[in-house]
Amino acid sequence: MPENKGTGKCPITILAHGFGGDKNWQLMKLVSDSLQMHGIASIRFDFNGHGESEGDFKDMTVPNEIEDLKRVVRYALQLDGCNGKIGLLGHSQGGVVVSMTAGEMNDTISAVTLLAPAAVLREDAIRGNTFGVLYNPINPPEYVELPGGRKLGREYILTAFRLPIYETAIRYQGAAFLIHGTGDRVAPYSYSERYKNIWKNSELHLMEEYDHGFSRHIEEIADLASNFLIKHLL
Repeated sequence: MPENKGTGKCPITILAHGFGGDKNWQLMKLVSDSLQMHGIASIRFDFNGHGESEGDFKDMTVPNEIEDLKRVVRYALQLDGCNGKIGLLGHSQGGVVVSMTAGEMNDTISAVTLLAPAAVLREDAIRGNTFGVLYNPINPPEYVELPGGRKLGREYILTAFRLPIYETAIRYQGAAFLIHGTGDRVAPYSYSERYKNIWKNSELHLMEEYDHGFSRHIEEIADLASNFLIKHLL
């Protein structure tokens, strides 16, 4: 918790990593440090089956990541140092999880930032093609092996196939900020444009030719994201 004068309480932002990532991604650390300097606390955590968290990656699904995030939100709200304002930031699949969690907990969330949200994951499951690995989407196997050796479980595919991403996210109508690269080959920026269309209080920044992970531009992206959260949480 940062040192805050007066009430001694501050807003908290929760940072959600993407598919196969973890809490130690440099961009997340940069955002966390920037918020800290401005009097906003942050929580970086690993979803189930990722990083230091328990569980098997094969058992991970978007719905159970939403439950993970909701538990972290509830934890943050009960901390003595929390002033009741919660911000959420998510990258890639973490962006989808953040958007749906905000929809489900809309009165609890004060600001949302999505970095290259991978809402394409539903269409990938419907097509039966995730990261170039093909499968039968109607009757997927127990798992499919992805490039790099990770195993994507059957339940992930079945839940992604029918995931009500935008139908849930639309229930959140607070402040929102979207950042997406036009050079994203994992999740086309049209998915952020759709979020912009359903969220009346949102801003969309399209970054010319930036890729899905923002590569050499993470400092710039971290600054943009931090500035938005600082503006809407303080």
